[in-house]
Amino acid sequence: MDPHLSSHVHAAAAAAAAASAFPNGKKVEMNDVLPPGAVILDVEAGAPTNAAVPDPRDVDGDAAGVDYMARAQWLRAAVLGANDGLVSVASLMIGVGAVNATRKAMLVSGMAGLVAGACSMAIGEFVSVYAQYDIEVSEIKRNGEEEEGARESLPSPTQAAVASALAFAFGALLPLLAGVFVPSWAARVAAVCAATSFGLAGFGVAGAYLGGANMLRSGLRVLLGGWFAMLVTFGVLRLFGTVFHIQVSSA
Repeated sequence: MDPHLSSHVHAAAAAAAAASAFPNGKKVEMNDVLPPGAVILDVEAGAPTNAAVPDPRDVDGDAAGVDYMARAQWLRAAVLGANDGLVSVASLMIGVGAVNATRKAMLVSGMAGLVAGACSMAIGEFVSVYAQYDIEVSEIKRNGEEEEGARESLPSPTQAAVASALAFAFGALLPLLAGVFVPSWAARVAAVCAATSFGLAGFGVAGAYLGGANMLRSGLRVLLGGWFAMLVTFGVLRLFGTVFHIQVSSA
């Protein structure tokens, strides 16, 4: 647009805005500040020259926040492994305690559950992640990507196996240590249940916090699931011992 025409348009727009803002006919000087309602259009730019600029503080902070999706894979493996160890060993100890009241029997069953469960988790995770690894490597070769650089971003089956085994063992130690030093059968079962409940709630809340989910809902969900598993295991073994007369009350 011609510069002279543009200046005339700006002047006319300013005069019209001033006239509407000052209906009493007061003369507006060039240094006067226009009221907030006055907007001057820049015809060449196609937008108001005094348009409000968005405040950076009003921008959603997710871009600078935590990427919860990046945590999903390892968080799922860690929480799943710890919960599996906690519920499996606690249920196993309580189930054996339903037919055998000795401390040694519960201790041996808990140790067997810890070792067998950790190995099972490690092998299962290794096979699963290795299958995913093979699929992604085949996809890289088909797409003709640079294999060396692409392999660095792939998951490690060995690391996944070790992490799952350690998570399972960590969760399994809680009920095992809670019940091994208690001589009375009733107090031992109560200690295992209390320690397991505390651990379940803690793992549920921690997983929800790290994943950005509702902590109360997640904690209750994990806690109720663990209680259900322990109750079913105790009930089934108690019934089995009653029907087949399997009850050892002393070492």
